[in-house]
Amino acid sequence: MRDSDLPAGPPPSARWLLTGFWVCAASHLLLVAADLGPWDALTKAMLLPLLAAWAAARGGSRGLLAALLLSWGGDVLLSIDGLFIPGMVSFGAAHACYIGCFVRRGALRRLQRLPLIPLLYGLGWAAGIAVIWPGLGSMGPPVAAYSLLLLVSALTARGFSVRAGTGGLLFLLSDSLIGVDLSDLPRLPLHGVIVMATYLAAQYLLTSALLNKPRHTPGPPR
Repeated sequence: MRDSDLPAGPPPSARWLLTGFWVCAASHLLLVAADLGPWDALTKAMLLPLLAAWAAARGGSRGLLAALLLSWGGDVLLSIDGLFIPGMVSFGAAHACYIGCFVRRGALRRLQRLPLIPLLYGLGWAAGIAVIWPGLGSMGPPVAAYSLLLLVSALTARGFSVRAGTGGLLFLLSDSLIGVDLSDLPRLPLHGVIVMATYLAAQYLLTSALLNKPRHTPGPPR
């Protein structure tokens, strides 16, 4: 076998970009833990562009890159007072892109073989909304609509792969903690660190799952 016949690994630039993402993520979590603004906002604005650049260097699809850049838009908008709804819309569009990526690659077909998963996810979603709803006020309908889109994103991620499904669950957890914040329920210790740690892990798992799994998977044997 010639060297040219061997599968090419990720380019060196991709490895440096991923390293930069994790260094920036660790720095951001430390700044959040120490409550050192505005530096935490600066590192937050760098995170998703680094992850998107890594995905682009690895040949990520347009849908994946759109999901990451829309998530970055959501990060930036949520950091600005008065722009919570636009930030939520940007994240909703990001989840629509993720759903499209997973559905195009057979997630719904695989979910049909896992009927208990949608039931459990749906019950969890309903229970979470019931807990935070009394404190949401006028934010209730938009939060419920966004959380339903997030639920579909998490479900299709699980239909795509276990790795992506883990990312989808972490995204649900991260945004559920933000919902707790909106409804003025008691916070966990290190609330902001947990929100960002689960969010960044979710984005990495979703991205790496889409990058590592072949785009055209063979169907079940006849």
